[in-house]
Amino acid sequence: MEKICVAVRVRPPVKSDEDSNSNCSHWKVDDNRISLHRSLSGTPLPPALSYAFDHVFDQNCSNSSVYDLLTKDIIHAVVDGFNGTAFAYGQTSSGKTFTMNGSENDPGIIHRAVKDIFAKIDMSTDREFLIRVSYMEIYNEEINDLFAVENQKLQIHESLERGIFVAGLREEIVNNAEQVLKLIEMGEVNRHFGETNMNVRSSRSHTIFRMVIESKGKDSTNLDDAIRVSVLNLVDLAGSERIAKTGAGGVRLKEGKHINKSLMILGNVINKLSEGAKQRGHIPYRDSKLTRILQPALGGNAKTSIICTVAPEEVHVEETKGTLQFASRAKRITNCVQVNEILTDAALLKRQKMEIEELRMKLEGSHAGVLEQEILKLRNDMLKYELEREKLAMELEEERKSHREREQCSNGISSQNGESLRKNLKEEASSTQQGDAFSTPTFKPIPNSFVAKRCYNSTTPVYSPLPDAFGDVVDEDTWFKMNNGFIADLDSIRMTPPKQLSSIPSFDKIQLQDSSIDNYKEVENLRKQLQQAIDERNEFEKQHKEQVALNNQLMEEISKLQEIPQKLSESLGNCKAVNEEIFSTFKGFAEDEKSATANLFSKTSEFVMSLMSSFEAQIYMAMNGFRKADDEKESSYSEESKKKYKVAANANACWIHIHLSRSYMPIFILFTILIFSYYLS
Repeated sequence: MEKICVAVRVRPPVKSDEDSNSNCSHWKVDDNRISLHRSLSGTPLPPALSYAFDHVFDQNCSNSSVYDLLTKDIIHAVVDGFNGTAFAYGQTSSGKTFTMNGSENDPGIIHRAVKDIFAKIDMSTDREFLIRVSYMEIYNEEINDLFAVENQKLQIHESLERGIFVAGLREEIVNNAEQVLKLIEMGEVNRHFGETNMNVRSSRSHTIFRMVIESKGKDSTNLDDAIRVSVLNLVDLAGSERIAKTGAGGVRLKEGKHINKSLMILGNVINKLSEGAKQRGHIPYRDSKLTRILQPALGGNAKTSIICTVAPEEVHVEETKGTLQFASRAKRITNCVQVNEILTDAALLKRQKMEIEELRMKLEGSHAGVLEQEILKLRNDMLKYELEREKLAMELEEERKSHREREQCSNGISSQNGESLRKNLKEEASSTQQGDAFSTPTFKPIPNSFVAKRCYNSTTPVYSPLPDAFGDVVDEDTWFKMNNGFIADLDSIRMTPPKQLSSIPSFDKIQLQDSSIDNYKEVENLRKQLQQAIDERNEFEKQHKEQVALNNQLMEEISKLQEIPQKLSESLGNCKAVNEEIFSTFKGFAEDEKSATANLFSKTSEFVMSLMSSFEAQIYMAMNGFRKADDEKESSYSEESKKKYKVAANANACWIHIHLSRSYMPIFILFTILIFSYYLS
């Protein structure tokens, strides 16, 4: 990206204005800044009236200085293949034409540029050039050819190869600068000039001098050298004017309107281009022929310089401010500049080969080893993926083969089932003919038949399985479909009066439908078997839940019964201790140990102790005997029977303890009461 180069040039004041009132304001140039000052005090006005540009030329500078600082670099770039544009902008009588064309003593930018181009071409020994020039004017928004007066009202076109161009414009091939300058003088004769109150020789049209420079290398063997095509536009704009100052009327008034209109559109284009890319809207290039021709130079592919000329007089302060504001906006415009080349196929291939070689050299010099390792790794990974893919393909093929074999097997089984069903149907048909010839035919399967394997290739028929010869006889399948699965005994229902034997369908017609009947009956049998299996499973689950609840209840009762023997043994021990304490107390009351009372107490104590010992021994013997019997029986049982028998044995042992305790405890209590009553008596 490259910004447009903008410069301001102040023309010398007119003598009549210098001798006028000295209190007028004037423009002061300070380096690259121009500001408005008051003549009496010399103090500058507010900062808003001060402007800075790339270059500011005062009234004493020459066209040579302007060309060297502003345009010379662009001219050299044009020879090297870049597009270039230079034009002068300002009010009428501000020095635009003098800056572009100059005089005999001080040539302008156009003359200096032409001479400089040919001088640089002469210095270039490795390339050969072809130069074409054209000269046109835009007068009242009409394009006229200044080299050929007959070429009037030319049209603007645009193509992919040439870009924006004027159709029908005459181009002259030139070889030297003198030839070009003669053509320019001839064109200036055809240009429109007029006299106004502000200028004796006022330009009434915009002029554009264009040079097309083509070049290529002289060495024909160098295929990399492309053809360069560049365009140089040198524009001398007509000046903006006020009717009150110029006093224009008639033709001059019409010319001034078109000039001001085209300059206003140029200002609008500059204003749009000076905005940011995001805020920029539609750019009105096509509203004026001037802006349309200068479109590549304004925000396009061209090196552009603008020189704005101003008048220093106080009477032109407002026009000067407008010119400086235009220059300030143009200073913010950027262009995308690049060399214009036309490549042949051979040159394009040569250039691409060179770029490939450069990239290869860089690649080999920096990361060649690392890249080779990466490439080797990627190749190994690809090989692994290929092996895995082949393995998966083989497995898929084997799976398909096995699937086809299963289908063939299932088809064979289904055909066997069909054959068996056909035989059954033949037997039923023969029995029907021998028996009741007028009963409703039935296709019920044999009650005790068993479905060996379901055929997955069969589908539910979408049509009625009845043959046409059945007439009004209703069969079981039709009745089943009409009643949504309800099965009725059709043998007991007469839908029609008895018919002749000839109305019974033949066995050949029945065979036409046996495949669909087979599929339908097979599905129904499988559904019934599935429902029966589900019901049995639900019943088993219910019984299992009841058995689990009963087992939990028994375990709780057994745990309670297992606590009784321990409590019984504790009670027996307490009874022994109480008995010993009672008899020791009774002995203490006896006066003589050999008395009858003492003997009674000792015998009673011995009897009670022997009674308790026998009670405990009987309990122990009973428990041991029961356990031995349990062990003998348990050895002949299974694991589940052993567990159940152990639970029952524990329960019986507990009941024995309870029974013995109930048998002996009353006897013990009776003896105790008798002894205590005797002692009291």
